[in-house]
Amino acid sequence: MLKITFLGTGTSQGIPIIGSKHPVCLSDNQKDKRLRVSIALEWEDGFFVIDCGPDFRQQMLRLNPSRLDGILFTHEHADHTAGMDDIRPFFFRQGKIDLFMTSDVHASLKQRFGYIMNDENKYPGAPSVNVQQISKTNPFVLNNKTVIPIEVMHHKLPVTGYRFDDFAYLTDVKTIAAEEKEKLTGLDVLVLSALRIDPHPSHLNLEEALILIDELKPKRTYLTHISHLLGFHDEVQASLPENVFLAYDTLQITTNE
Repeated sequence: MLKITFLGTGTSQGIPIIGSKHPVCLSDNQKDKRLRVSIALEWEDGFFVIDCGPDFRQQMLRLNPSRLDGILFTHEHADHTAGMDDIRPFFFRQGKIDLFMTSDVHASLKQRFGYIMNDENKYPGAPSVNVQQISKTNPFVLNNKTVIPIEVMHHKLPVTGYRFDDFAYLTDVKTIAAEEKEKLTGLDVLVLSALRIDPHPSHLNLEEALILIDELKPKRTYLTHISHLLGFHDEVQASLPENVFLAYDTLQITTNE
């Protein structure tokens, strides 16, 4: 069984957007307040996070985990990586932190976080990491659990989704190749991005997400990576099929055993 915590369910600017007067940004409903997108995964032998965005510190303070076994990255965009410096408290307690990413993400992070990614002439207060390069063709094992990488396309940028047992996490999706869809059969839980109502060039909108859900037929789906342009949480939830749910920050779910 997996325990999944939605650390953040918002898009790149979060909700509310700084200075915005949009009604969703002014909402008093806590479910309409969204940090940048990320989840935590827990099982008996592991605690891992997928993505480490600019709200990582706030998310970790809120969840208060005792350790961090590693971070899996979907892609290099800032809303998924900009919190790297805040792995330091875990590093000071545990030593090097394991990071899992494709070669393209590794190249980007070496440029942007050279003081973390390179061990030469390291400042004493900087964290150190163990980088494990992954690819869509090779499953790997994390703390006795097999992980299957799934490549999706964010317009022209490859993004890595992940399947653990009968759970899959896909963010920043626009298209998925047929051979990658084959990795998504028989799911208990799918987490899938759905940005807004209107079409977008690099993200699924709500209609496209629901079409993909109908094709893949998971038992339950939770929508994430949500912008204010999707609408108010409660109103959107009321419009969804009975097995589709709008995720919100701090929501915790479990998969079937």
